[in-house]
Amino acid sequence: MIKICSLHKSFGSKRVLSGADLDIGKGESMVIIGGSGTGKSVLLKHIIGLMKPDRGEVFVDGTDINSLDSEAVYEARKKFGMLFQGAALFDSMSVWENVAFVCLRQKSCSRKKAKDMAEEKLHMVGLEQVADLMPSELSGGMKKRVGLARAIAHDPEILLYDEPTTGLDPIMAEAINDLIIDLNKKLSVTSVTITHDMHSALKISDRIAMLYEGKIAGVYTPQNIKNAEEPYVREFISAGTYNI
Repeated sequence: MIKICSLHKSFGSKRVLSGADLDIGKGESMVIIGGSGTGKSVLLKHIIGLMKPDRGEVFVDGTDINSLDSEAVYEARKKFGMLFQGAALFDSMSVWENVAFVCLRQKSCSRKKAKDMAEEKLHMVGLEQVADLMPSELSGGMKKRVGLARAIAHDPEILLYDEPTTGLDPIMAEAINDLIIDLNKKLSVTSVTITHDMHSALKISDRIAMLYEGKIAGVYTPQNIKNAEEPYVREFISAGTYNI
């Protein structure tokens, strides 16, 4: 579904990606780990076409997304749903309006149709009762779930998760992990998650890719990463809060 080929990206003199390669299969849950500032978010932005590489290609369902013009990139992005790290809700809009934001911008979508769709997606994340509330009335964990409902509002083929458990207490983080697993199964989507939470990475992934010094230094299953021989992988996973 996603093929990243020799991706290079620099910002001024700072090289962030220096030949990253990664294949992500259809229906797979891929988690990308790495330290702060290693380029995980930059890599995610290349996958969705928000950034163009200095060199290299990103193929989404067989199409090089960087070869498309702006209109075609917009169409390609319809394959994606994204849960942002801070949920990124609009404070001036109700919960259901946030979920139905894209639908409400379309002339063919009535407010009743938009609200019905939003309530359906909110039900999928266990929050149908908050449709008419404002984001300021929600807890951090509820905002994450609303953000997830918005990410699946247009039935995407690919879900991108940017640090989905950051800022949450362990109980709510576990609930988000369970929800990610449940939605991946129900919707049969391909998912890509960037995180530094090793507990989350081990739980939600089919495979885990380690981003190190601008490259994918290794790809592991949740089982064999515990026995990785590379020092930087061992250091990263052993520094986690959880005993793995």
